[in-house]
Amino acid sequence: MPTREIAFSELLSAVVDNRGRTCPTEDSGIKLIATNCISNESLYPRYERLRYVSQETYENWFRGHPEPGDLIFVCKGTPGRVAMTPNRVDFCIAQDMVAVRADRSKVHPLYLFAALRSQQVQDRIRNLHVGTMIPHFKKGDFGKLYIPVPDPETQAGIGTLYFEMSRKIEINERIAASVDKLASALYRSLKRKGAGFEEVTLGDVASVNSGSVKPLENGCLRYIDISSVGVGSYEWPDEIGWSEAPGRARRKAAPGSTIWSTVRPNRRSHALLLDDDPHLVFSTGLAILTPKSVGPALLYEATRTPEFQAYLESVAEGSTYPAVRAERFKEAPILLPKSEEREEFESTVMPMRRRSHQAVRESRALANLRDTLLPQLMSGRLHVRDAEKIVEDAT
Repeated sequence: MPTREIAFSELLSAVVDNRGRTCPTEDSGIKLIATNCISNESLYPRYERLRYVSQETYENWFRGHPEPGDLIFVCKGTPGRVAMTPNRVDFCIAQDMVAVRADRSKVHPLYLFAALRSQQVQDRIRNLHVGTMIPHFKKGDFGKLYIPVPDPETQAGIGTLYFEMSRKIEINERIAASVDKLASALYRSLKRKGAGFEEVTLGDVASVNSGSVKPLENGCLRYIDISSVGVGSYEWPDEIGWSEAPGRARRKAAPGSTIWSTVRPNRRSHALLLDDDPHLVFSTGLAILTPKSVGPALLYEATRTPEFQAYLESVAEGSTYPAVRAERFKEAPILLPKSEEREEFESTVMPMRRRSHQAVRESRALANLRDTLLPQLMSGRLHVRDAEKIVEDAT
């Protein structure tokens, strides 16, 4: 059976649409997710910056609620972002998104999920949405969005493969998040146990911006700028030529360094660098903190505390884009345990950090492979069984 193009609206058996009214919220209660919780990089909604509704509001205000297996589709802000509804639904959805339910007689739910995330369909969504300041995709235009739909067996194979690869990525992300929480908890526990701490300046135990790089005429790099760094993580950059690199691409960093955004420290843009890639180059808008007389795991924890952030905010200069000079980083006070506790902490936490980073690297490779295979599978250029073999060999 050849692949057909079918309107999105015709592939749905139900749409949960709560748009049009502002939902009353509470300080606690049932989770209310908004568009910031939906990402094309996450399998399920992320619980970030949540609001809540009362049981009464949940039962009486909404037109409907998502069910397990529904897809949460963002209509406003960044239209087209989509995530799955988990088997246990402990949230309701705000008005800038809808929950869509696949008509199983026409399309496999997992295939619809994969197809909506494909570059081909995402491009079609971008061409259909309206608005410049706040883009939005009208529910009434679902009939204008056409989805390529192969035969049922191929749908099931593509959808299952996409889901399983995404699920493995999700598991790896949970490993990384658990390690991050545990490492911070171990650092805080040293204080609770009454371990002897001493206050030193950052410059006493680490160098700041000690490495630099000059552009190579015919070389290439992977450039990490401020926008690439989140709270405890960074996006893996594609390789580009030096001719494409901005003038701020000048910093080098050794594995084990901590990177901190010098601009708007209240955003807490920082990460521990464990990638050993000679092509990595960093923006001059990032401070590179390289450990000298302290382990990288401990330096990272000592420079991600609320006290360290508060110090950076207090010395930032400028009103529109407050920024922290390198000298101020060197003068930053940090708390470190005495030598015996330092060694014990490092020997415990750094292996955990390296294992976590292995999971992160595996996820990068899986995501790249998944997104490379998907358009080939949807176009029929690649058969599911061949794609499964490629994934098996790669993992």
